[in-house]
Amino acid sequence: MTRNTYILAIDQGTTSTRAILFDDDGLPVPAATAQIEHRQIFPHAGWVEHDAMEIWTNVRNAMAHVASEVDLEPALVRAIGITNQRETVVVWDKATGKPVYNAIVWQDTRTSGICARLAEGHPAGADRFRETTGLPLSTYFAGPKIRWILDHLDANGERGTERAEAGELLAGTMDTWVVWNLTGGRRGDDDNNPALHVTDVTNASRTLLMDLHTLDWDEEICREVGVPLAMLPEIVPSSGVLGHVTGRRMFGGIPIAGILGDQQAALFGQTCFEPGDTKNTYGTGAFLLLNTGTTPQFSTNGLLTTVAYRLGDDAPVYALEGSVAMAGSLVQWLRDNLGVISSAAETEQLAASLDDNGDCYLVPAFSGLLAPHWRPDARGVMVGLTRFHTKAHLARAALEATAFQTREMVDAMIADAGAAAGADTSTAASARPLRVDGGMVVNDYLMQFQADLLGVDVVRPEVTETTALGAAFAAGLAVGAWESIDTLRELWREDHRWSPAMSEDERARLMARWGDAVERTLGWADAEG
Repeated sequence: MTRNTYILAIDQGTTSTRAILFDDDGLPVPAATAQIEHRQIFPHAGWVEHDAMEIWTNVRNAMAHVASEVDLEPALVRAIGITNQRETVVVWDKATGKPVYNAIVWQDTRTSGICARLAEGHPAGADRFRETTGLPLSTYFAGPKIRWILDHLDANGERGTERAEAGELLAGTMDTWVVWNLTGGRRGDDDNNPALHVTDVTNASRTLLMDLHTLDWDEEICREVGVPLAMLPEIVPSSGVLGHVTGRRMFGGIPIAGILGDQQAALFGQTCFEPGDTKNTYGTGAFLLLNTGTTPQFSTNGLLTTVAYRLGDDAPVYALEGSVAMAGSLVQWLRDNLGVISSAAETEQLAASLDDNGDCYLVPAFSGLLAPHWRPDARGVMVGLTRFHTKAHLARAALEATAFQTREMVDAMIADAGAAAGADTSTAASARPLRVDGGMVVNDYLMQFQADLLGVDVVRPEVTETTALGAAFAAGLAVGAWESIDTLRELWREDHRWSPAMSEDERARLMARWGDAVERTLGWADAEG
């Protein structure tokens, strides 16, 4: 890569949008980072929405801020890579460029009725599409959210389904929305220079509508879910020149050359390119991905099969994934809803001030449990409370909840991998270190407890913005900024390592108590009616 040229990463996340400029060493350029938060909209219990127009404005402003902070000449930017919150869906009017409803966020549970109807009466129940898509029927995924928006429009006399079938309404995850607008939106949408309506294979694999084997929309599943093919984007590789930013604005003419869903981007940024490589991202939720190579491996232990990435015309690489809805957002809940802490950083000091957890466990099933349980009827509980407990115990329980849930996902991965290989699956975790990233990895207490609970080293990279870095890597490969994935491996640098110091007996005791706490969450939503 020529010195002093850059790759711009746009990271459209659950709570904010960031633009980060990376240099030829894969390092963020000092001062060339912008982060702009957007509103979290909660119309009803269990509903979570975003204003897609606000997010598009934030994307533009973040890009402009980066350019102005470093007095950047656009010609020095080789390419743009995009990563995004997955499963969050927006439907918009092709002619006006305006969303017809707020974006429905991945955490939203309003589609439980749609999922239940699709599972009802089918021999496989919630797994009726798993063999094709790698996913169970769940409110988590994007396809049922699109159907809900169309139903909402139909119920209000706005002809949602009819307009979608005619191609007047477009749908996509947030990568699709951002790329469509960057390439001209409604102004560029003509026969001569149409705006790009695309999504990459990693995001498409999270819709419940894509066939993992053909890497295309499955017509039968789309029909069953009720999503017209005419409104869906073209599925493209994760790395490859897709088009160019249009207009005279800053970055006009620069190629858009990479798209990855945020967790796959983190896997790519952590250079987990070999089967068996594993990373866990501790962000709003926690997301554990295991590279399984070029053959999809289907889970019998509550994990998801997903596309990890696809470079150009190469064979796709797949992953097993475990997803937890509440990780960093649980700490935010302590701060914003309960007022127990004034900043997330306080949790480390509070947790470390205790000799043990006081037999106090917090299971954050606020909108049900995702992997490996998949129980939408679960709700959050705190167990073991006595008058002895303090806010320090609450803070510690919140941190430990993330580590416990990660251990559950690791155990499920080991069981799946062992079953595939005919191996013994009794160990707590594989021998390979776990690479970690996300906002919570600055918490030394959590990282040490995670290493203790897993019984393996936990390793934090020098560049913790691995989601944005993965998008930059994918874009840079496409335009020749970096020669190969071997070059990317050489750029990865270790920052800190935590090694386990807990006995196996103590690990087993803590996990058993955690399991008891999880049992107490189940069935609450059903009992409530």
